[in-house]
Formats: sequence, structure tokens, C-alpha cells
Amino acid sequence: MRVTCLLLFCCLFHSSFCQDTAFLKVHFLYGSKPRKAFKESEEKWFGGMLGGHVGIEGDSGKILSFLPFGKFHWFEHKHNRHSMYALHSQRDFYSILGGNGDSVKKAVVYIPVTTQQKKTFDSLLVAYTKETPYDYALVGMRCGAATYDILARLGIMKRYNRIKTYQKIIYPRKLRKRLFNKAANNGWAVVLTEGSVNRKWERDL
Repeated sequence: MRVTCLLLFCCLFHSSFCQDTAFLKVHFLYGSKPRKAFKESEEKWFGGMLGGHVGIEGDSGKILSFLPFGKFHWFEHKHNRHSMYALHSQRDFYSILGGNGDSVKKAVVYIPVTTQQKKTFDSLLVAYTKETPYDYALVGMRCGAATYDILARLGIMKRYNRIKTYQKIIYPRKLRKRLFNKAANNGWAVVLTEGSVNRKWERDL
């Protein structure tokens, strides 16, 4: 908790000098599983320790994330897309795998962006929520790869084609590691919140 408060203070301190700077906030919900003593009261989550979820918040207070919609596909279907981009409140986003969103382990990376990058993000949000750009599949695009793809289109991450993107970012931790490294190198704020002791949470290796 002490580390969380320190990072939050740094974020507020930094923001006080950058009031004209727009930020995108990348939200990470960590993967987890119930601890042995709480297996009866805690839910199992999709993906377990290598699961979790990730999305991007602009200035609307809503988090954009990529989700399955319809029948789950093991392999991607180019012309039969069972997927969607959706907007969530913070409470709904952090509760998406079950349980209380106030008791989960989370991280938020604050990325300063230019006016043009913000306009591009807003345009992608409108376009992607109207029509999904790709299928959701086990071997294909999922939330981590989809979030990486948006950041790459904004020039924040290195751009890859779709196949290479989902091969490199197979779950949210792969993206989180890259963003944490960029945050450390660029002085971006990262706010961490520890989760309930009833669950075992994935670590950042």
C-alpha cells in the first residue's frame, strides 16, 4: 500500500506541471486463482494466473477493451468475427471476471499523448465500437494483443502485423511488462493496487 500511495503522489505531482498534456490510462486487471483456504468462496477466473484483462481509458471515464462475443473460436475467423470492443465503467471493468472490482489487483499506466494521438484514439474508439476489426480467438487477437495494436497505431509501441502482434502478446502480462519498461524509461506514472489476500495473484516477472 505504501508503494501505491507513493506512485499516486508522483502521478499527481507530475500532472500538476502537465495540465495541458492529455493522458491515456492503460488499465490492467491481474490474473488470479483462489487460495486453497478460499476455494469454496472464491470464483475461478478464465485464464487463471495467466489471464486477467486490459483496456484503455481516454478522457471519458470509460475503459475500452476487446472481448469475445458469440461462440468462442479456437482459431481466428477472418469473415465470421465473434468479438466486440466495449466501453466499461471502472467498476464494471475490474469486475468483468467476477467478484468485487474494489478488491482486485490492478495497475494503471499513465501515458502522455499529443493532441493528434488523442484524436486518433478517439477515432479508433468510435470505429471499433461500431465494427470490430478482427475476430477474438485463442490463436488470434485477444485483449492484450488488441490493446497493443491500438497503442502501436498511436505510435506508442512498435507496429507489427496482426499475426505477429498476437504471437508476441499472448496474454496481458506480455503487454504489461513492455509498458512497465517504457514507463520506467520515460518517467510515466504507474499506480499499483494490491488485491484481496483470498486470492493468489500473478506477479510481474
